[in-house]
Amino acid sequence: MLKHDLMMRNPLRLMGQEAEEMLTAGEFGALLARAGVGKTALLVQLSLNSLLRGKNVLHISLRDPVHKVSVWYKEVFNRIAHQYAIQQMDQLWDFILPHRFIMTFRVEGFTVPKLEERLTDLIEQEIFIPQMMLIDGLPFDDSVRDSLLELKALAKKYAMHAWFTVRTHRHEIPDHDGRPLQLTQVADLFEVAIQLVPVGKQVHVKALKGKGTASDHPDLVLDPATMLIENP
Repeated sequence: MLKHDLMMRNPLRLMGQEAEEMLTAGEFGALLARAGVGKTALLVQLSLNSLLRGKNVLHISLRDPVHKVSVWYKEVFNRIAHQYAIQQMDQLWDFILPHRFIMTFRVEGFTVPKLEERLTDLIEQEIFIPQMMLIDGLPFDDSVRDSLLELKALAKKYAMHAWFTVRTHRHEIPDHDGRPLQLTQVADLFEVAIQLVPVGKQVHVKALKGKGTASDHPDLVLDPATMLIENP
């Protein structure tokens, strides 16, 4: 009952539907923001929502070692537990932990064939079979399209959907559709795009593409102190 209550309280439901149902197998979602605004924190919240459902999440970090990613999860989980006054924290943490697998690469050493080799090892040995993939830190430069096409094929092959963090820059002017330039050349590969935008002392969560872009879905707000999405 506790897991169900937390899932129902998930504020991303206000963007049109459950975060878990925003994407289906083979589809991509993007979380876009400048450095330090909250991309990784929101990525972890998306992950925790799936973990609460008993879904297997593969978290791939191209920036941080395993222990740092683990700390992110524990901190965000503790903040959520505090926000909702959860009493059975240890029990809930023990439930979600087996459904998460953290994998790290150096940015310069990351290739999709290397990822598939490691992923195949996990699956064939029945160590971990992911249903959702998160990639944090992939550079969205001029060559990213080729990697994304390979990742798209990989996600379809293993029936996963994937979320990416995309770092934007303050000085860059959006394209004619109002999208950050990092997304312009690859927007066709993404079914959902969400941007974190600092507005005064708040951080607004804006749906750029996919469900929740309609005007009847107001921006969500990320609390800059906790990095959690605020309940309206």
